[in-house]
Amino acid sequence: MLLPQITSQLQTQAYIGIRHSLQQDPGALHGLVCLETMMMHPLSGQWSGLQPLEFLSLFVLCRIHHIQETITICLLKSRVSLSGEECSFRGTSRLELMKNEMDNNVLSLSKSGPQDLWPGISNYVLQVLSKEKPHTPLVYLYFLDSGGGTYPEVISTAQADWFKRISEEINPDSGVPELIFWHIPSKAYKKVAPKFRIHKPCVGSINKEKVAAQEAEMGIMKILVKRPSVKAVFVGHNHGLDWCCPYGQLWLCFARHTGYGGYGNWARGSRILEINERPFSISSWIRMEDGSVHSEVILS
Repeated sequence: MLLPQITSQLQTQAYIGIRHSLQQDPGALHGLVCLETMMMHPLSGQWSGLQPLEFLSLFVLCRIHHIQETITICLLKSRVSLSGEECSFRGTSRLELMKNEMDNNVLSLSKSGPQDLWPGISNYVLQVLSKEKPHTPLVYLYFLDSGGGTYPEVISTAQADWFKRISEEINPDSGVPELIFWHIPSKAYKKVAPKFRIHKPCVGSINKEKVAAQEAEMGIMKILVKRPSVKAVFVGHNHGLDWCCPYGQLWLCFARHTGYGGYGNWARGSRILEINERPFSISSWIRMEDGSVHSEVILS
């Protein structure tokens, strides 16, 4: 296969390195073919100015075990038109799920995120307002779409840039605490995961499986650890984990398997967050289905 026209020497080296490392992995090699196809497409001029990290990110987006062939077309369209509505996937699409949530769940505060963050749909921020000063934010809650299913399991560079821009715009001096929510744990969770039993400084009750992390780290964690207002990140995905562990000045926390769908037969519970205004504090614990509570952690 001809080498695509890649503008920088670093991109060329990255390309050759990836192809060499994947000779024994037909599934992943198929993903590289997907990338090559995009770069040789008539619209490939859209890709020619990519930085090395973005180039590698495209490879992640093409990993065949998470993405159907249709996403190649969708990625090209989204790069040009910033719209994913023309793309179709098996089952109910993310757009349909989000629309149904917003239209039919009167208690939901979910929002559809900016189209230029496609294929991520649920990227938005909510304010928790002060009771004493109704127009003053007490805490900011950020929600990011970490993918999964037929989508790449990543928080993309575009999402990381979006968070940085929005947080600096609405909370420029980092004076208001911030909490972050997404579904699939970042690779940072693997770094802090307890090896066997959960022990201090971590807090939790079950550590029954390995962290199933996102496929790549594209900058979001570097932004979060440098931002003093970020107190914690909350994820799900792993039903056999419910711990919180410190990572720099913030906490990385799992939720608790709550519903009766999905895998595993661990006792059901839920992660509770409590925000007190006076004196100000943010704390979290696990409340079990039988009403018992455990694993409290003070986040701020």
